[in-house]
Amino acid sequence: MRVLVATAVLVERDAVAAAFAPSPTREYAIPGATLNRVVPAEGSPLVFDLLAAGVGPAAAAAATAAALTAAALNEQTDERTDERTSGPYDLVVSAGIGGGFQPEAPVGSLVLADQITAADLGAETADGFVPVTELGFGAVTHRPPESLVRAVAAVTGARTGAVLTVNTVTGSADRAAELRRRHPRALAEAMEGFGVAEAASAHGVPVLELRAVSNPVGPRDRAAWRIGDALAALTGAFGKLAPALESWNPHDR
Repeated sequence: MRVLVATAVLVERDAVAAAFAPSPTREYAIPGATLNRVVPAEGSPLVFDLLAAGVGPAAAAAATAAALTAAALNEQTDERTDERTSGPYDLVVSAGIGGGFQPEAPVGSLVLADQITAADLGAETADGFVPVTELGFGAVTHRPPESLVRAVAAVTGARTGAVLTVNTVTGSADRAAELRRRHPRALAEAMEGFGVAEAASAHGVPVLELRAVSNPVGPRDRAAWRIGDALAALTGAFGKLAPALESWNPHDR
């Protein structure tokens, strides 16, 4: 199984890679970005290509789409070319740290999306926010495969719920309350998941979003952030993923 893991920044990508140490990584260039390939263990059917895609949904969508297109065109190969290391991906994972809605997603916990939702894609009206779907355009939510969400939650201990994609990180209690009013199942917010999911959907590839909570959603208080703890939780989660992925049938959506 070939898995593309898209993070926003290098420190998140490196936290994912740390789950597979001391397995070596190899670099592959794609347009505008670099993939780091990891084969977790000798004989493993899994191959992870790690991508630092950039901050925000647009950058994430562009880099993810480039990686998916390159894979579909068989442009990512090595001297061991086989079904594990060439051809289309079986799964895309949007991964990294993010804000957690309190008290359901405390700092240091893991959140796994059963809905990946663009929280602010739409229009402001006199009656409040209207999602773009109500204007007759596009989509605002992607749903990861239910069977895979259950399996990954079981092995990682992640809480499951909606993860919101925002273009502007929440910085006030009023904004946090408004997001929860519109999205009562939301557990976390981040800036890339919906962009990654849009690219994956365009290629017909299933997607997951896995977030480690680094801070509460609400007023910006750097003293309350625990980035190191969240990155460690992200490493730990990826270290547990193999059994769930190896037993999952990619055709079981």
